[in-house]
Amino acid sequence: MKVQLTIPNNLNEVTLGQYQEYLSLEGLTETELSFRMIEIFCKVTPEQVRLLKATDVQDIFSIISEMFDSKPSLVNTFKMGGDEYGFITNLDDMSFGEYIDLDTFIGDWDNMEKAMGVLYRPVLNRKGGRYVIEDYEAKDTEHLKDMPLDAVLGSILFFYHLGNDLCKIMMNSLEGNKEANLLAYLNSEQNGDGILQFTQSLKDVLNDLNISLN
Repeated sequence: MKVQLTIPNNLNEVTLGQYQEYLSLEGLTETELSFRMIEIFCKVTPEQVRLLKATDVQDIFSIISEMFDSKPSLVNTFKMGGDEYGFITNLDDMSFGEYIDLDTFIGDWDNMEKAMGVLYRPVLNRKGGRYVIEDYEAKDTEHLKDMPLDAVLGSILFFYHLGNDLCKIMMNSLEGNKEANLLAYLNSEQNGDGILQFTQSLKDVLNDLNISLN
């Protein structure tokens, strides 16, 4: 019996929910991991995976693994369920509540959809390359588990590099012991969790995924 399956080779063909399910796998052998990876990302049943040739399983595993070696760029908009979602358009206008929710969930893969609910919201209207998104409300974000993974990883990389660049610019504008004072401020509780802790949280996420930070 032949098994027909679709092998994703681009991160926009994988959902956040699928990746969360994959990350939840623990204590598996390499063979068991290959089995579950194909089941999750190719959307097939365990019975169908068992019907595949052993050589085909290895080839499929290699294709999927190579896909995760890519480093996606920021995705400004994507379509899901008939709706268009857009990346937050003005970071300077981000409220303290938005920052707190983003900082709380951006390093937690079990709740990553909540962080994405801060960053991506339905587009209300668009004119050319410009668009307006809904105001932020802390509400159910379960549906965002269906969003493409390239948007998730691209936004994490974006904020990681943005945090690094911000710290470098501020450091270059200071002299002497002012650098130490700034470092203390960026890490202080009075400044939320601090820009440096936020950046470190993103770095830990990216390192766990073996995504290059350069």
